[in-house]
Amino acid sequence: MSEAEQVPASAPEAAAAAVLDALNATDSNGTEALNATAKFVATPEGTALAYGSLVFMALLPIFFGALRSVTCSKSKELGENDYDSGFRNASDMPETITGRDAARFPIIASCTLFGLYLFFKVFSQEYINLLLSVYFFGLGVLALSHTMSPLMSRVFPESFPNKQYQLLFTQGSGESKEEIVNYEFDTKNLVCLLISSVVGVWYLLKKHWIANNLFGLAFALNGVELLHLNNVSTGCILLGGLFVYDVFWVFGTNVMVTVAKSFEAPIKLVFPQDLLEKGLEASNFAMLGLGDVVIPGIFIALLLRFDVSLKKNSRTYFYSSFLAYIFGLGLTIFVMHTFKHAQPALLYLVPACIGFPVIVALFKGELTEMFSYESSEELLPGSPRLTSFPTVSGSPASLASSMDAMATGSSPRRRRLPPTPHM
Repeated sequence: MSEAEQVPASAPEAAAAAVLDALNATDSNGTEALNATAKFVATPEGTALAYGSLVFMALLPIFFGALRSVTCSKSKELGENDYDSGFRNASDMPETITGRDAARFPIIASCTLFGLYLFFKVFSQEYINLLLSVYFFGLGVLALSHTMSPLMSRVFPESFPNKQYQLLFTQGSGESKEEIVNYEFDTKNLVCLLISSVVGVWYLLKKHWIANNLFGLAFALNGVELLHLNNVSTGCILLGGLFVYDVFWVFGTNVMVTVAKSFEAPIKLVFPQDLLEKGLEASNFAMLGLGDVVIPGIFIALLLRFDVSLKKNSRTYFYSSFLAYIFGLGLTIFVMHTFKHAQPALLYLVPACIGFPVIVALFKGELTEMFSYESSEELLPGSPRLTSFPTVSGSPASLASSMDAMATGSSPRRRRLPPTPHM
């Protein structure tokens, strides 16, 4: 590697259209070489291991997040059981991204990214990152707990005493009483929260790259699982807009690279290039931003739901887009490594992820059917949209989803409770 940092930038994570998205944009920078020592030169083996590990880690949340997104869309049929059998509350439902949301997303992300750039120029980087660390500690613990919940439900034996709990906070009384927080959880959720909290404290104190990756994978999987594009046209609008956004902020200015270098948060996947030399204490990292995972991932998940809707017992569009993502990410790494220059990853990922499935649809004569598919029809009635704020209720997944929605700046949807009868 050269001494210059190599940052193939990416688009913001689509988790919510403001702060969290732009935060991802700042570090969604494809693969980057962060040199701990000025003249460190990674070995070919170390470089191959780092890049290969990043690609593998990127594929995990896309694959499993897409599968879990199908579970989301089938929750009405699966009934009111635990997470692995469906969603119990509206706030556990996926957020639906419409064409209007997708069209304004790059504009909001650009404004937030530039605002962060000015913020880092004016205020101390140390204090900003301290505040962000605390914020992402809480958000990461909840996201990781949500990710672990299905696994824990299978690990615990049937005889495990799984008690139910509810944290209810209301405002007002009588007919004007409104529900602010309705947080339902059980003993298994508490175990998940405890394990996640240990990882969170580890990250907060040490900023270790393994703890960073655990949080990053949890964020990415939650994003792919819970952010649903309503149709393929919306996906094309979103990816196309972020394609332009990515190219402009990387090639047109130094804003994204500057913020990425200043920003410390688990919104990227990292792997050390000097792992073979220094072991777990390695410090020369290759980086993959979560935006490069979540943005294409939600489109790939949409195509999997389209495959399911065809009822042909095949996953043609999912596998074609999944392979397209591998090709696009590999091309990004190759170009970055060859030219030693920052590359906007979506420059390669967007044409691949859209182009491959469209070609397959043309070949199979299903292009019209693909673009007429409406994913929102698969969801429960009244499921929240990206522009709304879900009620804080349900499992730890609910609270993580709600905290994500806070970043959009939208007002909470409060549920009015029935009047309490007076004795």
